[in-house]
Amino acid sequence: MKKFFETIRNIWKIEDLRARIFYTLGILLIYRLGTHVVLPGIDPTRLSSLAQPTGGILDIINLFTGGAFARASIFGLGIMPYISASIVIQLMGIAVPYFQKLQREGESGRRKINQITRYLTVGILLLQAPTYIASLSYQLPGDAFSGSFSKLGAVVILTAGTMFIMWLGERITDKGIGNGISLIIMIGIIARLPQSLGLEFMSRLEQEGGGLVAFLVEILIMFVVFMLTILLVQGTRRIPVQYAKRIVGNKQYGGVRQYIPLKVNAAGVMPIIFAQALMFIPITIAGFASTDSATGIAATFSNITGFWYNFTNAMLIILFTYFYTAVTVNPTQMAEDMKKNGGFIPGVKPGRKTAEFLDTIMSRITLPGSVFLAMVAIMPAFAMIAGVNRGFAQFFGGTSLLIMVGVILDTLQQVESHLLMRHYDGLMKTGKIKGRAGGASMM
Repeated sequence: MKKFFETIRNIWKIEDLRARIFYTLGILLIYRLGTHVVLPGIDPTRLSSLAQPTGGILDIINLFTGGAFARASIFGLGIMPYISASIVIQLMGIAVPYFQKLQREGESGRRKINQITRYLTVGILLLQAPTYIASLSYQLPGDAFSGSFSKLGAVVILTAGTMFIMWLGERITDKGIGNGISLIIMIGIIARLPQSLGLEFMSRLEQEGGGLVAFLVEILIMFVVFMLTILLVQGTRRIPVQYAKRIVGNKQYGGVRQYIPLKVNAAGVMPIIFAQALMFIPITIAGFASTDSATGIAATFSNITGFWYNFTNAMLIILFTYFYTAVTVNPTQMAEDMKKNGGFIPGVKPGRKTAEFLDTIMSRITLPGSVFLAMVAIMPAFAMIAGVNRGFAQFFGGTSLLIMVGVILDTLQQVESHLLMRHYDGLMKTGKIKGRAGGASMM
């Protein structure tokens, strides 16, 4: 405890770090206030039906927007259209030569890619915003909007709202602490935790709810899952690399041993996002019909606590983990870079043999990583089967938990770097916080 308070004092002493933290908190406060501003022309008292959990894709969207989606807020679409555009650009960077060229151009290429991503975000918003408005008009009792102009204005406001959130995220990244977009997503997820926790606590205190002991057991299980998720995010296999010794004049270069950290979960949260996108197709189809009339595949995959839904979801996550790892981690390129810099893995010939060795290691560590990732993804279903309410069950695993763990580690890593740069002790007595550096992330 003494070490903790000493670290807090050190953080407060660093003026630049203190200013960055307050700046970040201010931007996040603006975002949270915006999520409670309802679109013009909508009566907030008529939105209570939208906040009821359905167990489908709308729950996931509402979770990532911090409840703004169900409130019909000006930030109702959140940052997810930008995330969708970023995913598309990442995939195009794998398959399209033009984007591959931009990725190799350094800072100028990155600026062009960011600009293209913004344009694509606007295109996605112009498709999603009218759909969202049409859904509101259908679900709300009576006429939700008065006239076509109000609907057009709502589309413009929703589009501008998401672009404003993007701008807020960029400001945090430039002048605050941590990755702005990631922090905005995380704060939206965490914003629903107090309410979900309170509802779960009250339900456990009710008759036949299990009492306080059952609630404490849930918190303990959640803590264990959280710790295991940290191990998944930080887990690496270190491959030793020896560099040849060179003597230039009176100085020696190379001749030292370094390590390549191959991440157990190199794909990050992407496999869960891809798998959920496919799994929600039958749920969406079933949503157009009544629950009683839904039959066959639509009915089977509408039950998110059912065996076939979770089994198929887990298999898709394992397959997508291998796929995304294969397209993001290039053993051949790593072997060539090592050879150019005079590096080699002890006991392995440079070139093709090194590439084959790295590919074999990645295949071996990806299997347990993908299985563990699949288990984390379906943990909310087990929680709901055990009687946990839908809102609180989302924090037992899935995309939300992985995002929270990754963002928290990244932010703590940046704080630690500021402390170490000014010769203060870091946040850990021994070792360093590794965050998600080197691994694929959502952004």
